[in-house]
Amino acid sequence: MLRLIHHPLCPHSRSIRLALGELRVKAELSEEQPWSYRPEFLAINPAGHLPVLIADEHIAIAGAYAISEYLEDTYPADPQDGRRVPLFPGDREERAETRRLVDWFHNKFDHDVTRDLTFERYYAHHSKTRRNPPDSANLRNLASNLRYHLKYVSYLTDHRRWLAGEDLSFADLAAAAHISCLDYLGEVPWDDFPVARAWYVRLKSRPSFHPLLDDRLPGRTPPAYYSDLDF
Repeated sequence: MLRLIHHPLCPHSRSIRLALGELRVKAELSEEQPWSYRPEFLAINPAGHLPVLIADEHIAIAGAYAISEYLEDTYPADPQDGRRVPLFPGDREERAETRRLVDWFHNKFDHDVTRDLTFERYYAHHSKTRRNPPDSANLRNLASNLRYHLKYVSYLTDHRRWLAGEDLSFADLAAAAHISCLDYLGEVPWDDFPVARAWYVRLKSRPSFHPLLDDRLPGRTPPAYYSDLDF
């Protein structure tokens, strides 16, 4: 069986958990604290980043993008009923758009919002790197950045059925992974973005999403609506 080294509040890990769920491929979950930099984990991935997929004792695939491409190549059809569940659907132009948006969320969104906000609201309280109280000006900037990205999600889903086009793709899973982390922390102003919320509800209702909604982090309880499929 595959083994996924992850953390419940790591958006890159969450995107792969969603991908595995959509493909209906089972994997054992092995939790790693991203702030600990354990030598044993660094021996597997010297970059120290999550997630890492252990395919067998000789194969470790590091990083959400590499793992998503590996899963796309390895599981072209559902192992249960043979149906095709592409993470990068469509022709080459459509697949290029999916990859562009995956890069947008796993890099730009992460840089602009997720990385610092999850650190300020959760990681810093569990690691040894906290030196000062959260910077209120930085939190305001992050909130502003989040609104910018939610506007973009709203624009895309107002013009397309899914983010990259007519079909669900890994772009949707990457975006939802980041937003779900922030939703767990109660940071998403859903009332101001009804179009983005409608897209998120569609994803939230999929069977692949249910394990994420069951996640609970030590010392942090999500808002009551976090697990509500219809807010």
